[in-house]
Amino acid sequence: MVEDRFTNILHRYWRYPDFRGIQRDIIESVAAGRDTLGLMPTGGGKSLTFQVPAMGADGVCVVVTPLIALMKDQVLNLRKRGIKADAIYSGRSRSEIIQVLENSIFGGVKILYVSPERLSSELFQIKFRHMKVS
Repeated sequence: MVEDRFTNILHRYWRYPDFRGIQRDIIESVAAGRDTLGLMPTGGGKSLTFQVPAMGADGVCVVVTPLIALMKDQVLNLRKRGIKADAIYSGRSRSEIIQVLENSIFGGVKILYVSPERLSSELFQIKFRHMKVS
């Protein structure tokens, strides 16, 4: 069973009464530190399965996705819920990227979305070494 703190996080930020389908099982697995593959249909609530445990853990959750529109949408929705989220993708200036990375190091970002090509950049790798990743 998912710990009460995760149900409380779900209520506090998303205002949902309970988890749906296999969300609970996935969250339990993620929270236990196990490598987890969660296969769910579009609209099935996949994002909650890493966002909820991220909110209950120390550090920043790094999400890798090639979909810039998804990143922007997720960050906007998380910020509306009072969650510190940001994204690094093509089109952002170097100074913006540095600010996001510094915020990720010092606690100003809880969930960080990153495009795959940014993972190999020297700047990202240097800053990433200083992040506490959840």
